[in-house]
This record gives sequence, C-alpha cells and structure tokens, in this order.
Amino acid sequence: MKILLLNPPYLKKFSRPQRSPAVTKSGTLYFPMWLAYAAGVLEKEGFEVDLIDAPADDYTLDYVLERAKKLNPAMIVLDTSTPSIYNDVEVAGTLKDIFHGSFVVLVGTHVSALPEETMNIDKRVDAVARHEYDYTLRDLALALKSGSAIKDVTGISYRDRDTIIHNPQSPFIEDLDKIPFVSSVYKKFLNIKNYFNPNALYPMVTITTSRGCPFPCTFCVYPQTLMGRGFRLRSVENVADEMEYIVKNFPHAKAIFFEDDTMTVNKKRCYELAELIKKREIKISWTANARVGLDYETMRIIKEAGCRSLCVGFESGSQMILDNMKKKIKLEQMEQFMVDARKAGILIHGCFMAGLPGETMATLKETLDLAKRLNPDTVQFYPVMVYPGTEAYNWYKEKNLILSDDFSKWLTPKGLHNTVIRTEDLSSEELVKFCDDARRAFYLRPRYLFYKAKQIVTNPKEIRRNLKSAKTFIKYLLRGSDIARDNC
Repeated sequence: MKILLLNPPYLKKFSRPQRSPAVTKSGTLYFPMWLAYAAGVLEKEGFEVDLIDAPADDYTLDYVLERAKKLNPAMIVLDTSTPSIYNDVEVAGTLKDIFHGSFVVLVGTHVSALPEETMNIDKRVDAVARHEYDYTLRDLALALKSGSAIKDVTGISYRDRDTIIHNPQSPFIEDLDKIPFVSSVYKKFLNIKNYFNPNALYPMVTITTSRGCPFPCTFCVYPQTLMGRGFRLRSVENVADEMEYIVKNFPHAKAIFFEDDTMTVNKKRCYELAELIKKREIKISWTANARVGLDYETMRIIKEAGCRSLCVGFESGSQMILDNMKKKIKLEQMEQFMVDARKAGILIHGCFMAGLPGETMATLKETLDLAKRLNPDTVQFYPVMVYPGTEAYNWYKEKNLILSDDFSKWLTPKGLHNTVIRTEDLSSEELVKFCDDARRAFYLRPRYLFYKAKQIVTNPKEIRRNLKSAKTFIKYLLRGSDIARDNC
C-alpha cells in the first residue's frame, strides 16, 4: 500500500509546521517535522511512502499532482495550519477528485482543535487524525490495507455518509525510542538547505528529544492540540545515537536544533545527555528551546557538550501579565538566568509578546525595559497569536477580542503574521506599533550594534547566520507602520 504525505503548496516559503505559521521576516522555515516522524513510522510498518514539502521546494499544485500520479497512493495525508486551512482543504479536495479511491486525511494543530468544523468545509475530506498522529496514521493505514472497519481506529474523526464520527482519543506514545529517526526521513526526502532558523548555525537539522510540556501556559499551541501536557522523553542514548547519525549522514550540517517545547525541564537528563555527548565525542553545535530556571552549572555542562544557544520565552516584563498567562516564572528568575547564560557563554534568543490578558501601555513599557535590561543576543517582539484549541483562543473569543472569524485573516496578503486580536485597553494597531518601535529600540542601540559587529569579527561561524537572517529582516526593521498589522 502506498501513502503520500504532503505539506501542501501555498505561499512560497510558508512555514506551516511552526507554532505560528507564516512567511517569516527572518526567512525562518521549519522542517515538516511531525509529518516526517509519521512518514518514518509508516515506512517502518512496511508501507511505501512519499513525503513532499511543497513550500520549501516551491512546488506548485501541478507538480504535486504529477508526482502523486506516479505513486498512485491509497492514502493521502495533508498537513494543515490555522491561517492556511481553506487552502489546505481545497488541495485535499483536488487530490480526492483525482485519486477517487484514495483515503484523504488531514493532520495538524487546527484540525485537532476543530475536526468537525474543518471537515464541514469540504465533504471531499475523508477524515482527520487528531493530536499526536504517528500511530493513528499507522493504525488507519493498516485498517485500510486489510479492509477492516475504521470505527475501531482511535484518534480519528471520519465521515460516515452525512455524519461525522469522532472515535475515542489515541493514547500518547510513551516509548519514543521506537519511533525511527526523523533525520533519516529528511535524508531520504528533503533538502536540509531549504530550512533555516536564525537561532541555529546554518544549515541545521531539527529533531526532538521529548514530546509534551508539563507547564500550563495558556497560549502555547503544541501541548494543547498535539502533544499534551505530559512530558515524555527519549532515552539519552537514543538521542545521542541520532546525533551521531546526523554527523555522519549530513556532513555539511553545522548544527542540530532540538525543537522540544522545552528541552531543559529535566536538569538531570540535560546533564546525562551532555556527558554522553562528550563521552562519545559528538562534535556538532546545537540549539534548544529552553525555559527560565536553568541554573549555571547545567548551562556550563551543556555548553561543554556543544550547546551554542537557547531560545527562551520571557514573554513579558510585567509579573501580573506573566501570572495571567500561567507562565509560572518570576522576573527575578529571568535576571539570574541571563547572568548565568553569559557566564556559561551561551547565546540567548529572547521571545516577548504584546497583547496578553491585562496588557496596557504601562505593561508594554515594562516588557521593553526588561528586554533591554536582559539584553539577549537576539529578540523578537510580536503581538500574541491565538489558535483554536488553546486557552488563550477561548479567552479572547469569549471577551469578543478576536477581530475576525475568517482564519485566512491570520495572515496578510503577503503571508506575514497578521494581528487579529486586541486587548480590553489596546487596539491591534497599538500592539503592532509597539512591536515595531520595540524592535527598533532594541536593535538600533549603539551598544547592540557594536556587540554584533564584534561578534562577527571574533566569531566567523556567526557570519553566515547573521547575514542570512539580516537579509530579509533589516527591511522590516527600518520600515514604519506601513506594514499594517504584521506581527514582529
């Protein structure tokens, strides 16, 4: 049985797999990681698979259709996102028209949150695989291959004539070591040079060491729609094995990006992984998503094991705002975290949001002041993006603070983030203006410009990353409010 897994064509370089899908100002483009993990599981089960990432390769729908005809798949899986959902459903319907006998199933955060609403957009869609879908797709494929009833496949919502049936939820995968290396799927189907994250050296390979996040932040989409609140871990031996695989099979890769929701929750495991990396002499730079609270000693050890930078959500300079979003972090912890990071020699990318519950001009000023005070290597300021399935989305919707029910409005015509929320005190235009002003206020400081110039001179490895990011970012940095309500 043959299966096509597709990141559908949409806008060029549309980064659908990231937490806030868009065409990004920095040129960031995420690997279709969850789709690739599922492809690995299906191949392991013996299915013939093709994986196409249309936005990364700038493939048109015509190209996808011609390639799909060569495969003639019995099952077609399409990734989706909130801002591209109407396009994604239309592509699914087109594929169904051509491959009448194929079973067409959608995956992703949006369809997990709104399975019935999504399937009602177009009756040509056969099913949705909700939440973590690796084993759900495997079980569905096995049922279709054997002719078994799909009513027994957990984790799917499917069409039965004019009725949509929601099967019970699948359990989350506990033994993550059984899932094939996602990097082996990349090697077979993707060109890693297509993908870029300004927080990691280029080119890089993105993998995860865990799934889920135990923290209750209201806005974070993956734990609430895909991977759950539990924290499930690969063994450090399995992670190190994949790192060795990447070093051997991607000799031109300069880095690994660990795209866990927060890799550093378990400090003991961080220590064990770092020691194993050093013991095996795995020589490659790596970057990870981290959380404030990591201590100096752990940072020192992971630095010795190749950790170059960490991506950290500081979010706000107001303790009230942090508490409202259930961040479970104190401002004092942020200050100490940056002291320890500098001492350990780890670069920090800081994320800051505008428009969270309770936001005012005064709390926004506190956020900019905090960013300048912490002074990380790079920052991003952006109005909060809310997605179906999250507590944040429900809160803004109940308060009538979401400006449109049309999910395509989550993007501008050029594909950039579009601010679709306001607060009880601030308009969307005011939130965007703050982000524009804050970005300029941070990056155009003489202190920061001198720091970046010094970094390029003293560390040649940073040149390529800085130039690639700056190529698209500077034009937005210098522009004024003519970018309407694009996010930062």
